[in-house]
Order: sequence, then structure tokens, then C-alpha cells
Amino acid sequence: MERIPVTQAGATKLNDELKRLKAEERPAVIKAIAEARAHGDLSENAEYHAARERQGFIEGRINQIEDLLARVEIIDTSKLSGNKVVFGATVKLVDVDTDEKKTYTIVGDVESDHTQGRISLSTPIARALIGRSRGDTVEIKTAKGVSEYEITEVKFL
Repeated sequence: MERIPVTQAGATKLNDELKRLKAEERPAVIKAIAEARAHGDLSENAEYHAARERQGFIEGRINQIEDLLARVEIIDTSKLSGNKVVFGATVKLVDVDTDEKKTYTIVGDVESDHTQGRISLSTPIARALIGRSRGDTVEIKTAKGVSEYEITEVKFL
């Protein structure tokens, strides 16, 4: 079975979503199905079909999260240190050409969120950074082309 690396925060977020789905979403959709059934003919009851579709989505997401949680390996980033980029590191970069600054935290696939600066371990950017140290220059291939960045800081939160 393939292990999935996540931070403690990522595992907590998955557990919270699972609890919410089971405690709030599932009962609400069951109630909606019961109410829609009370309206009569199910073959032409749009409310019923929409509620059943929502139920399928919720049950599918519950199964997906339970599968993920069974395979996660929680990496305690508070115990990490050093100047090499590894899983859980927060890396500050500066574009060599434009002096544009970027900050990324390298996390697992299930907790990545580019808008929050959390990038997946499997992205081209993270793969280029892993194993590098402060002061190193890396070439990163993205959809926009190849950019050269200098690592200005590596820290662990």
C-alpha cells in the first residue's frame, strides 16, 4: 500500500472534513431525500434526483477521505531542521532575472493549495527544489518556460 506524506495540519484538515461530512452533510441529504419522496412521483421529482446525486457525491468523498487517512504518513515538520529543502520546508526564492520573490511550502498532494503557497511534492517546482540549500540557484520549468531562482531561505515551521 502506497503511503501518502502529509503534515499534521493536512491530516487534521482531512479529519475535520470527514467529521463534517458524516455529522452534517450526510444527515442533511438524507432529510432532503425524505422530504422529496413525500412530494410523490419520484420519476419526475427533480428535488429527489438532485438530493440523490448529492448523496452520491457525499458518500464518494467520505470513501475517498477514509482511504486517504488509512494511507497517510504524518510527517512532524516541527522536528525537521537544517538548510536543505525537504518535505515540509518553507522555501523563499528570488527570480534571478526579475527579482520577483516567491515563498512555497512543500506538502503532500492532498493538502497542496497553490493560492496559499503550499505546493505538492510532485510538482516540477518542488522536485527542482528538493535536496537544494540556501544560496543554490535552480532552474524551474513551468508552463511559462524556464526560470532561474536563487534559494534565499529554507525554514521549517
